[in-house]
Amino acid sequence: DVIFTSESSGIRVPMNQARQLKKMRSCSALPDIWIAEPRKSYRGLFLEVKKQGTIIYKKDGTIRSDQHLQAQEEVLHRLQQKGYLAIFVVGYDNAIAILDHYLNDQ
Repeated sequence: DVIFTSESSGIRVPMNQARQLKKMRSCSALPDIWIAEPRKSYRGLFLEVKKQGTIIYKKDGTIRSDQHLQAQEEVLHRLQQKGYLAIFVVGYDNAIAILDHYLNDQ
């Protein structure tokens, strides 16, 4: 019964359609996975998925100097301010663990 989607900016479509789709998004840093299911104290779950081995934060806890990562972190922060669980996940196993925890531990 869970309603979900994934961000479609990475799909291959004809250039004119890609331009139209881009205009329909609020920004280019939208999270990859959206779960429209309130659980625990959250309104829903948003995951920004990175491939295994990706380094997001420096050792001091600040985000790397990468414009795209910084933009994604800003969107995640805005979603958190609205009551969503919105986080980076690195790799398949991390993503599945977060999804399982969110959806199964009520």
